[in-house]
Amino acid sequence: MTLQWTVVAFFLYMEMGVLIILCLPFISAKRWQSVFSLKIWSPLARFWNRFFLTMIVILIVLFLDAVREVRKYSVTDLGTDAKLLPNMHNHMHMKLFRSQRNLYISGFAVFLWLVMKRVVTLVNKLASVSMATAALQAQADNATKASQKHMEDNEQLKKTLMEGTGDKATAEGMELLRKEVEKLQEQLHTSQEALKKSECDADGLKKQTDGLTKEYDRLLKEHQELQNLQSPENKKED
Repeated sequence: MTLQWTVVAFFLYMEMGVLIILCLPFISAKRWQSVFSLKIWSPLARFWNRFFLTMIVILIVLFLDAVREVRKYSVTDLGTDAKLLPNMHNHMHMKLFRSQRNLYISGFAVFLWLVMKRVVTLVNKLASVSMATAALQAQADNATKASQKHMEDNEQLKKTLMEGTGDKATAEGMELLRKEVEKLQEQLHTSQEALKKSECDADGLKKQTDGLTKEYDRLLKEHQELQNLQSPENKKED
């Protein structure tokens, strides 16, 4: 095996090892995200996309070269050369075997390189979703506990009011009820004062209206009297 295919085979074995480690069930996605977030990866993060694309191009070129070699040594008709050189047939099969081996190595290397990048991305997303889910679950648990506490306090307050016991929690509940009753009483008192004021204003308007009505009747009577006095004078002049 030449140097380039030895490197490709080593790269393939490395990919298989990394994928096996990433798929271990007892290592959580949060743990992997913490590993990927280490400071040692910060200098390499800028060159990650370039390195990924470069490896893709190299592996694809090697894969196409292996395909060419397979097609080259797949010729079965050796002609008269096979009779002159009996070992040529075995040599051609050996070349074909090596080219097929290189084809498989480069093909699986390309495939696992893409799979490994996808697995790393999914692990990071899974860790982020798990953290968000844990935060939402904690908020839901806190809200549930608070709701249960309020329900228990309400039940305790109702029970205390029905039984008439006087512990500290009941005293606090009674104090809250007393303040609420005082607040309602103040609102009721304010409403009553506003109602009395409205009634007084209505009475004042009614008296004023009665006075205006009487004054109108008086003026109407005087006007009628003046008309009556004016009528005899007109008759005398005639």
